[in-house]
Amino acid sequence: MHHPIRILCAGGTFEKKYNEIPQTLVFEESHLPEILSVGRSMLPVEIEMIFLMDSLDMTDEHHLKICERVKAAPEKHIVVTHGTDRMVKTATFLEGQVQDKTVVFTGSMIPYEFRNSDAEFNMGCALAFVQALPPGIYVTMNGRVWPHNKVRKNLETGIFEGLE
Repeated sequence: MHHPIRILCAGGTFEKKYNEIPQTLVFEESHLPEILSVGRSMLPVEIEMIFLMDSLDMTDEHHLKICERVKAAPEKHIVVTHGTDRMVKTATFLEGQVQDKTVVFTGSMIPYEFRNSDAEFNMGCALAFVQALPPGIYVTMNGRVWPHNKVRKNLETGIFEGLE
């Protein structure tokens, strides 16, 4: 039996769209329904939009809002899509606040709508890991998963790496 999964959307590159006129990346709406459809996901999921924003613009109030939505969710399995720059910080914000749920954060380095995006792969990994891991707070990127306090984004390589 599959447990229901809640996907909380907090934006990040995962959700950015290219706007041709100013030639910038912007937020319009979540790509999650399309990603799940294209991936032929058969999982029972609830998608909840928290906000669409770049994680570099997040404040403690935004981290708190994500924490509140994780705690309020009736599901025990939660995936959070998030910008990669502050993903570990938000995950750490949940520490000590959530004990009985498996929470997996993911994002992408390239927007979903771009041809070489890692968004679909990372979402697939997050959905698999959230079902397989024991309760805790995790980060998954590029096929790997770490406890939230044992990972960092290497700003020189743009790759997530373990701290051990």
